Amino acid sequence: MTTLCPSGPNWADAPSEFLWCAQDQDGDWYWYSVLPEPSIGGGVWRSNSRHQRFACHGNSNPDWLHSLQARPSSIS
Repeated sequence: MTTLCPSGPNWADAPSEFLWCAQDQDGDWYWYSVLPEPSIGGGVWRSNSRHQRFACHGNSNPDWLHSLQARPSSIS
């Protein structure tokens, strides 16, 4: 079952070791434990698979390149 999050994932749900999140063009959000990079082919953020975890699915996002977020300092 896919977790839906039209307004993005909730940082309170992020595993403690994951410090970033970003949305791919298709709407999927992922948590990252290392800073991800945009894919050369476009449309997705990349990190070694052991450093990323699916967070939830939102609406497709043509502006995906601007979705990268750092963990808020108020969330431990």
